[in-house]
Amino acid sequence: MSFMSSLDVSSSGLYAERLRMDVISENIAKANVTRTADGTPYKKKSVLFAEDKSGNFGNILNGKLDELNGVKVDGIVEDKNFKKVYDPKHPDADDDGYVLMPNVDVLEEMVNMMTASRAYEANITAMNATKSMAMKALNIGK
Repeated sequence: MSFMSSLDVSSSGLYAERLRMDVISENIAKANVTRTADGTPYKKKSVLFAEDKSGNFGNILNGKLDELNGVKVDGIVEDKNFKKVYDPKHPDADDDGYVLMPNVDVLEEMVNMMTASRAYEANITAMNATKSMAMKALNIGK
């Protein structure tokens, strides 16, 4: 595997985790939004990751590591479920006094944010290790 390929893998992970952190931030910011433009509560979003299928396990076993490309974002899905909260004074309450709230658990989102942050840091560490190895390889020739 060339050092450029390993940088590609790490950079794809950085992009994916940054997007994941952006989506988590949006979920936390809109955890109490009961009415959006379409009249429904905010729908919690989740990022789906998938392997970049240009490289496969058979290629790895055969030593064709240059074909690896890392991770890709497969999509962002919305959660269609809502929580019912009793609050008869809320302007969006129904006749029984219940309000539909987004299905966002802020504690869970904070744990997801910490996980994404650690994965981001791991990709930066991998990039720095690759850079260090490339610099040492260049210094061998001196």
